[in-house]
Amino acid sequence: MRSTGTTGPRRGRDRKAQRVPAAQGRDRFDGPAPRAAVVGGGIAGLAAATALAERGVHVTLHERETALGGRLAGWPTDLADGSPATMSRGFHAFFRQYYNLRGLLRRADPTLAVLRPLPDYPLRHSGGLTDSFAHVPRTPPWSALGFVALSPTFGWRDLAAMNPRAALPLLDVRVPEVYERYDRVSARDFLDAVNFPEAAHHLAFEVFSRSFFADPRELSAAELLLMFHIYFLGSSEGLLFDVPAEPCPDALWDPLARYLDRLGVRVLTAAPVDCVVPAEGTALAVEAGGASAAYDAVVLALDVAGLRSLVAASPKLGDELWRADIAAQRTAPPFLVSRLWLDRPVRADRAGFLGTSGFDGLDNVSVLERWEGEAARWARRTGGSVVELHGYAVDEHADRRAVEQRLLRRLHGLYPETADARIVDARHEWRADCPLFPVGGHASRPTVRTPHPTVMTAGDLVRCDLPVALMERAATTGFLAANTLLRRWGVRGHPLWTVPRKGRSPALRALAALAAGTG
Repeated sequence: MRSTGTTGPRRGRDRKAQRVPAAQGRDRFDGPAPRAAVVGGGIAGLAAATALAERGVHVTLHERETALGGRLAGWPTDLADGSPATMSRGFHAFFRQYYNLRGLLRRADPTLAVLRPLPDYPLRHSGGLTDSFAHVPRTPPWSALGFVALSPTFGWRDLAAMNPRAALPLLDVRVPEVYERYDRVSARDFLDAVNFPEAAHHLAFEVFSRSFFADPRELSAAELLLMFHIYFLGSSEGLLFDVPAEPCPDALWDPLARYLDRLGVRVLTAAPVDCVVPAEGTALAVEAGGASAAYDAVVLALDVAGLRSLVAASPKLGDELWRADIAAQRTAPPFLVSRLWLDRPVRADRAGFLGTSGFDGLDNVSVLERWEGEAARWARRTGGSVVELHGYAVDEHADRRAVEQRLLRRLHGLYPETADARIVDARHEWRADCPLFPVGGHASRPTVRTPHPTVMTAGDLVRCDLPVALMERAATTGFLAANTLLRRWGVRGHPLWTVPRKGRSPALRALAALAAGTG
């Protein structure tokens, strides 16, 4: 099947978004083509498999779980009232800056009709104040000035009290330079140096660093600066986002799996790979389930634990330094997703998604029937609500049952009408598989290329020289892994898009450069 060229990454509203060209070559393999194995069926693996198959490569995709989607997978469950439902690892925000992830989804849904915009992303303090992004301008620097004008927690006096020299690097974030200067500083220490007011620290931690499920004292300041650039100071796409209108399997991964099937991709679920063995030249053997298959290339699109485990089981793969770096990768602390099916509705004026600060470990609340079709149908049928609670960076030694109960009590305090509700059913998902980006850890993170010329890595743990993060980093590195292989084979790659790769204003860039030279 030939790609029509009508789908794929595209710029959003930001006229300063940058196109990342791909190497040129023949359009695709029309005759004998290489065979590639993609190990991992999350966003990165799906992007790599799509990009390779669209150019005629014979692709086999291995996923160890029973469903595609990685950390956005979903699975069926039966509720206590007999209703079928889909459980997952919780709410995910699809920001408008996610050009390459959206380009992947457009393969199966060209208009992205399955994504629904949320009108706001309010942040509630335990002291009662609430910040909102609904009316904040989207284009910097008006976005920052508008936020200061509208925020009850961060005003003009706070802005004037900040250390301008320490804050100027926020205005001209570049990759990889930001890592060279700030990777050995913690996110907390950076904001302290800026004199970011303590009352407004949640604006950085809840909006940005908590996306990494990490304690800001452990998180690299370079990642925090990158997040500010991507979502706020470097892009005019804004901080509002979209969410899938149905559970992720129905909305995203089943349609994409059908698209891959039309491309001839062999998708194997519940099929973990045991090891990868380099063979003669650049050939590779992939061993799975007691069988071995020969490939010309392999893309390792795994989470931290999966990559560590597979590399450890593949002793001939890579060199000593690369293997040591893989073994040293760490995961962020555990997090909890609690989903509650309640027998009565949440009040109609509640936000569909609410970030929280100072609520004893509760980081956000979602009212799923406000946007997800499955939850809305259950709520209409029963008169109830489907509510989801997230708690990030939980102490690994904490009593998990006590944490679940504490988050529930905090929900009752925020939304008192839920205190008298009967819980029809509940699911509590505890996970600890997100990558940690610790202070000083950037240099040891894997890159797309590995010591073996036809083995690539991809995923949100993989570093690349583009301003991307989270799900967008996963999609981007998946495409980059495929592009690297296609270039080797003389076939054209896939162009990508990114937010601007430097600060938007020449005058502000000059000030940031002055601060860097005198700091």
